Amino acid sequence: NPTRLRVTSLIFHMEQTGLRAVPIVALLTFLIGMVVAYMGSEELAKFGAQVFAVNLLEVTIMREMGVLITAIVVAGRSSSSFTAQIGAMMANEEVAAMRSMGLDPMDLLVVPRVLALMLTLPMLVFLADLAALLGGAVAIWYSMDLGFGAFLTQFHNVAQLKNFMVGMVKTPVFALIIGVVGCFQGFRATASAASVGFLTTVAVVEAIFIVILTDAMFAIFFTTIGV
Repeated sequence: NPTRLRVTSLIFHMEQTGLRAVPIVALLTFLIGMVVAYMGSEELAKFGAQVFAVNLLEVTIMREMGVLITAIVVAGRSSSSFTAQIGAMMANEEVAAMRSMGLDPMDLLVVPRVLALMLTLPMLVFLADLAALLGGAVAIWYSMDLGFGAFLTQFHNVAQLKNFMVGMVKTPVFALIIGVVGCFQGFRATASAASVGFLTTVAVVEAIFIVILTDAMFAIFFTTIGV
């Protein structure tokens, strides 16, 4: 029922999970883009195919690394945060108090967090792709002496929309996994502080593992259908 959605809570969690994650996501993907482009150009140079470094960067970042690195970073930030917040509320019996007042913890605690992730993760992935491509352009300029204008021309010639779309299709699924795992582990907490800390660690490990496993399944699926 959309009328039961807590808009204020949704906006708050969009800021926490999305806006505040921009600096770390942009920095990490920028560095990943530099590493991929530099190592790729160095290896391809051995075969006289250094010009294909831009192709390698486009496929690697747009299709896989951009979305995967972003999802892992968000899992580390948000899944742990969700578990710690809800776990602390379980330990303090705040969730039990909500239920006694006739309030649904799913509406108050779970839906805003999961929906906020599903809305913000695609935007984070888009920014991550841009940052990684910028990092790759810097590395290619350094290793191949290929200017930014020439890089953009080459990238425009080799870029395929399907690679970008494959990466973006995964983002709502990854967001759902991260949000559900974090909230689920939070509701498992008991009155002890040790359980909250333990479940926070479990949430991060489970979220990252399931995201990587799901990404592998996506890769097999898209390869099978020829995308």
